[in-house]
Amino acid sequence: MALRRGRRVRALAVVGTPGDRRVTMFADACARQGLKEPAVVPWTSVLRGEEIRIAPEALVRIDSPGEDAEADALLRGPGEPSRVGGGARWYAGFVAGITRVLRAVAATPGAVLLADVEDVSVMFDKRRCHARLSEAGMPVPPALSGPVGGYAELRERMGEARWGRVFVKPAHGSSASGVVALHAWGRRVRAVTSAERVSGGLRNSLRVRCYEEEAEVAAIVDLLATDGLHVERWFPKASLEGRAIDLRVVVVDGTPTHAVVRASRSPMTNLHLGGIRGDLGAVEAALGPRGWETVLEICARTAARFPGSLAVGVDLMIGVDWREFAVAEVNAFGDLLPGLEGLPGGGAEGLDTYGAQVRAILARHAPIGRARVPVGSGGRGPGA
Repeated sequence: MALRRGRRVRALAVVGTPGDRRVTMFADACARQGLKEPAVVPWTSVLRGEEIRIAPEALVRIDSPGEDAEADALLRGPGEPSRVGGGARWYAGFVAGITRVLRAVAATPGAVLLADVEDVSVMFDKRRCHARLSEAGMPVPPALSGPVGGYAELRERMGEARWGRVFVKPAHGSSASGVVALHAWGRRVRAVTSAERVSGGLRNSLRVRCYEEEAEVAAIVDLLATDGLHVERWFPKASLEGRAIDLRVVVVDGTPTHAVVRASRSPMTNLHLGGIRGDLGAVEAALGPRGWETVLEICARTAARFPGSLAVGVDLMIGVDWREFAVAEVNAFGDLLPGLEGLPGGGAEGLDTYGAQVRAILARHAPIGRARVPVGSGGRGPGA
């Protein structure tokens, strides 16, 4: 649902987990812009099917359920939150939940949803997201089409494609949970993943480990395949100081506003898996002005494929030659980057990712008694 420009901000609401830092950081950004604290609609209430109460004319933001154990159990069923798996059930419950929110907003006079349910649904299905980007001519790694039923079929199809290295991703996973970087040649295999085999399944150990016994690798892939897989050809990434790198670029209202370098000694660059924030200046220097401009252009064009979304996080890979690029992921909730200020010239200087989004909301919906603030002005709001 596209936002209607020219409305006034009367109330804000967030579908999220009360007390979660995503919710509190967005509320802090609202306060710095002189707005009232958003009402919180708990994800647990949405998932239980309870009445969703929204104030008339409210602007409603959907945020991640976060790491709330109760919400996770409602989405995936009871079990240890650190377990890997249940993605298909999680996805079905999540899409049902955001669809309930959409209906509640539609039934509330004057309320507007600051998200597009279809966009969000596509971003949480790696197969559909890859297809949308590929069809639009965006640079993405080649991927196997159709379902992959398990390890034996994966190896067969890798052979047909003549791919020796792939990334095996749960179709509905996030935060690299269950992702396997697989290198296979003959009966020799090497799989790097944060998934740890435990009694009854897999656990996300938050520590990247390596498996080289084919039977063990096959067991892991077979377990992951029950929820659906998305398999991409390995994209060799550029490195700095011995660490592979990629970029998380946050695009707000069509403009890349924030970027962070994720650097790691493993194929997974996620910061919670041992990755570190790298030197953005060094990356810009290595790319050169034209290369950096290409990075921003690709990220803006990627975000444009999700026109109903106020903000998205684009994970962009840079090739070893520093001239080739590929989009690895598009994240509906890719804005949790504490302490990161906006890019020079991006219109969000001095603002974090949440402040940039509030600025964009104000540019579209000036509050009563307050002048509109242009998104690209670079100025600070009250208290910022």
